[in-house]
Amino acid sequence: MADITKEQVLETLKTVRGPDLEHNIVELGMVSDVFISDGKVYFSITVPAERAKDLEPMRLAAERVIKEMPGVKGALVALTADKKAGAPAARPTPAQAAPHGHSHPHPHQHAPQQPPRAAKIGVPGVKAIIAVASGKGGVGKSTTAVNLALGLLANGLRVGILDGDIYGPSMPRLLKISGRPTQIDGRIINPMENYGLKVMSMGFLVEEETAMIWRGPMVQSALLQMLREVAWGELDVLVVDMPPGTGDVQLTMAQQVPLAGAVIVSTPQDLALIDARKGLNMFRKVEVPVLGIVENMSYFIAPDTGARYDIFGHGGARREAERIGVPFLGEVPLTMGIRETSDAGTPLVAAEPNGVVANIYREIAAKVWKQVEGTPQRAAPSIVFE
Repeated sequence: MADITKEQVLETLKTVRGPDLEHNIVELGMVSDVFISDGKVYFSITVPAERAKDLEPMRLAAERVIKEMPGVKGALVALTADKKAGAPAARPTPAQAAPHGHSHPHPHQHAPQQPPRAAKIGVPGVKAIIAVASGKGGVGKSTTAVNLALGLLANGLRVGILDGDIYGPSMPRLLKISGRPTQIDGRIINPMENYGLKVMSMGFLVEEETAMIWRGPMVQSALLQMLREVAWGELDVLVVDMPPGTGDVQLTMAQQVPLAGAVIVSTPQDLALIDARKGLNMFRKVEVPVLGIVENMSYFIAPDTGARYDIFGHGGARREAERIGVPFLGEVPLTMGIRETSDAGTPLVAAEPNGVVANIYREIAAKVWKQVEGTPQRAAPSIVFE
């Protein structure tokens, strides 16, 4: 069967009426760029932020007609608030724009109020969701997230990990998982699994060398679908390996997902700490508890002599944690073992469970869980898949 084309998708979408009930959503310019990968179709529909709830049936109709196309394996359709919301639709003001849209408040305008925590939709069966974040790349955040998840698992918890980096997914390689996940009724995805962890990553859905050229709203939609439309089962904790930085994806997760807290990963040097502060401040502004800071690559242990070298400085993250009043979770050394096991897809906590570094990760995991366990979790509403 021939591959689905963008033109075929757009032609099919012309059967979906827009808000004016006279023109279709393609004619009204409401459909974003269409992205197709492995038979799955991704696009967004631009609507005024204040009408998002009312126009949900339109989104469902668009998703349904695309999923019914021959050769289509699945569809992800999101509503987004943007400047071009279709001719008959009122353009949202900056103060009305949705958190994940492209409109931003003027410096002298009041920012939109944050939705109450109770309005955030959780994941059925998952007791707590923890974000692992960093202000910049290159600090070993994903390696920390994997070993933290394995540390929680080793401490007796049921754990899953979600790879939140859509552009650069690393979980398939870090956890040595290949292949494609299966689906339940063509919609809900079964997570992959290794070392006792349930895992979901965009890396399982596209080829490793595929360039993801999505705009922000598409990335946010894909992340939320991987979070909420995966059969995670009963988990004590789901660790989300966030992409580096403090952009739209991080803000979407903080605003729309009931995070139990965030772990910030930094290296000791001043430049990394400056970026770590940005991450801390972002989570604080959206009222997500900061569970603490991990100082990764805290010092280097020479493999031949066992001598210790503070090649990136030392203690900067601990001092920063003390200065701003958040817990300091621990110092993780840079060793040849961490690099080798990460490259081989055998994380250190799984490869050397009784080793020195594995014990450090388990202690960090215990400190994190102690804080999360003491926080009452709000019951998540049921999610009905159409």
